[in-house]
Amino acid sequence: MSRKQQLLRRHRQRKRMTLVILLVILLASAWLAWWLPLVLGVLAWSAHEAWFSDHLFYAPASDYDYLIDSDQSYPLRLTQGRLGVPAGCSLEEGDTLLLKVCLRASLFGRLFDPAVRIEGGTSDTQVFERGVKGVRYLNLTGQHTALVEGRLRLRGQYCRLDEQVELLVCRHPDYLAGPLLVIAPHADDAELAAFGAYAQARESWIVTLTAGEIETEHYRAMGLDAVAAARLKGQLRSWDSIAVPLWAGVPAERCVQLGYFCMQLAAMQAEPLMAQGSREADMLDTRLFRRFNRVGLASDVDGVPSWRNLVQDLCELIERIRPQTIVLPEPLLDPHPDHVCARNAVLEALALTHHQPRTLLHYANHLHDNDRWPMGDAGSGVALPPHFQGQVAMRPWVLALSEEKQWHKAMSLGMMHDLQPGTPFKRRLRRFLQRVLAGRRWPTTGENEFFRKAVRRHELFWVGAETDKREQQ
Repeated sequence: MSRKQQLLRRHRQRKRMTLVILLVILLASAWLAWWLPLVLGVLAWSAHEAWFSDHLFYAPASDYDYLIDSDQSYPLRLTQGRLGVPAGCSLEEGDTLLLKVCLRASLFGRLFDPAVRIEGGTSDTQVFERGVKGVRYLNLTGQHTALVEGRLRLRGQYCRLDEQVELLVCRHPDYLAGPLLVIAPHADDAELAAFGAYAQARESWIVTLTAGEIETEHYRAMGLDAVAAARLKGQLRSWDSIAVPLWAGVPAERCVQLGYFCMQLAAMQAEPLMAQGSREADMLDTRLFRRFNRVGLASDVDGVPSWRNLVQDLCELIERIRPQTIVLPEPLLDPHPDHVCARNAVLEALALTHHQPRTLLHYANHLHDNDRWPMGDAGSGVALPPHFQGQVAMRPWVLALSEEKQWHKAMSLGMMHDLQPGTPFKRRLRRFLQRVLAGRRWPTTGENEFFRKAVRRHELFWVGAETDKREQQ
């Protein structure tokens, strides 16, 4: 059982216990008036949907525990909210800037989302957990001019900042100068994590590992049976993986769909020589989902969905593309089984290839313990995600996106078929209650939660430890 499954199981156990206690209270209230349980039940349900329905599997009064591999660090002090850097501190435009702060939520910060407003430079608001109390990491990337000039101000909303803070500076080479290869476990992972990166790189390639053909309720509602729905969805998402990157200037000749089956990569890795068919599409052949490819692969001959073929595909592509930077999932933060296996397949392929990239950049589209991260509104900055394993050194790289790039990213997500179905009624009702009672907002660009989470002023990556090993060699 994965860590996220364990956390979810524990969360459900606590929820069931709370429901039992609530039920006892409601039944007891019937002694006062027959209608009282109905009223209290509606109020309790509304309060749950507005304030307690977030999937947060850790205590908000916990310190984020990072060991940041920074090039420079500066202990600083907030003076009436103003932040300045010491004389002689040189910050460059491309630097990744993080501010280690200690936050304490106010009473209202348990009902409304606590946030830090960043003013004096590029206006930004970065949101944290309700009831936050502990160490957090603000993302100040892109604010270097205001910092050096002493104009930057921080103001807590429903929270208070301790005066003692620490500025962490990470300096990076140009990861977008050479060929960039983005590994996407599913169609839309490349756009969610790295649209801005692959849109700005000198030469970008996108390799999508699976067709993403499962979870077909939307297509079965149209009248298709389960198998037909899965095959249609897989073909649509395969087309998305080839066609949508053209919006960012990446031609179809540099996009490859490998056509393996969703949620089957772990089974493939466990038995590398055995073919693993689709769970829902009744298929044991990858070639239907490769039909839009402009690039041929040796495994096109048999279409066998095996781990050996997947690794061989990646070896062929790495030798052909010769990427200087590979972008792939981060296993410490992202627990999705296909994402973990995607990284494993890339590392296994790199052990077999002559060409070695200069840098591995990791991303996280899902978290173990917080389904709302990045918290806050679309268009705002991306603070560091929750992390409680500080014994592992991590080196962040942040790419700042212009407002125009953010709009383009939102439109690319809108083209993805998997993000187009409407929001279920229960979720729409929950959002209405959260908007009215808790002041939350959602973007108008799309109903899917990823339009809020992924369309931001920052894209956050982590430089892989494997990169440091290559540099030492």
